[in-house]
Amino acid sequence: MSRFDGQIIIITGASSGIGRQAAIDFSNNGASSVVLVSRSELQLREVAALMNPKCNAVVYPCDISNKLDVIKMSEDLLTRFDHIDILVNNAGFGIFGKVQNQSIEEMESVTATNYFGMIYCTKAFLDSMLRRKSGHIVNVASVAASFGVPGLAAYCGSKFATLGFSEALHHELYGSGVGITVVSPIAVKTNFFRNQSFGGKMPNYTRFSLEPKTVSRAIMAAANSSRLEIIVPFFVRGGVWLKHTLPYFVNAIAGPVFRRQYTN
Repeated sequence: MSRFDGQIIIITGASSGIGRQAAIDFSNNGASSVVLVSRSELQLREVAALMNPKCNAVVYPCDISNKLDVIKMSEDLLTRFDHIDILVNNAGFGIFGKVQNQSIEEMESVTATNYFGMIYCTKAFLDSMLRRKSGHIVNVASVAASFGVPGLAAYCGSKFATLGFSEALHHELYGSGVGITVVSPIAVKTNFFRNQSFGGKMPNYTRFSLEPKTVSRAIMAAANSSRLEIIVPFFVRGGVWLKHTLPYFVNAIAGPVFRRQYTN
C-alpha cells in the first residue's frame, strides 16, 4: 500500500463493502481527510468510527445519481478544503434479472448511479484538479466492463460505459498532471448480492469472489498509477485480453457457460 500523507480523499459508496474498506485503509496510510459519501448518514458514521483517529473523517450524505446534489457537495467540499487529491468513484449497484422482466425505471436507476453518478462527480472535481495540475480519479468498474453477463445487462452496460468514458478521459488528461485509472475486479463479497432481485442466492459465477480488502489495495495502487486499468485478480487479465483479441472465439466458449450458470 502506498502512503497518502496529507492527502484529501473522496470515496463514493463509502457506507459498505469496497468503499468502507478503502476508507479505513486510506485513513491508515496517512490521508489527512477522507470524505465518506453515500445516501445513508447512519452507515457513514459507523464507518467513520472504524477509521484511524489521526485522519479527519468527513461524513457527507449525498445521492450521487442526483446532479444537483453532487454540484452542492462539490461546492461545499471545495470551499472547505480548496482541493481534492483523490476521487474514488465507487458507488454502484445491480439488479438481477432478464431485460424483458425489468422495468425501464429499474435499468435507469442502475445507469443513473453507476454511470451518470460517476460522470457528475468527475465533472464536479476535475476542474479543480486541472488548475492545480495534480490529482487522480479512480473509477471502480468490474470485469463486467469486458464481459456481458446474462441477468446483469444494465449493470454491464454501465460498467462498459464507465471504462469507455475513462479511456477517453485518460487520453484527454495526458500531460496535465491529473490521472485516471479504472479498477476492474471480479465479483466481490459485498452487499451487492443482497439486492432482493438476487432472491438471496449467489450466482454460480461468484464462487471465486474477492474480499473487499483485496480491491481496496488495488484502489490505492491505482491512485498512484499511470495505467488505465487494473484488473483484480491479475490473472483475469488473460481472459480480458483474449476477449478483446479473439472476441468471436471467446464468446463462443463463454456464452454457453454464462447461460448455463444463469439458469441454474
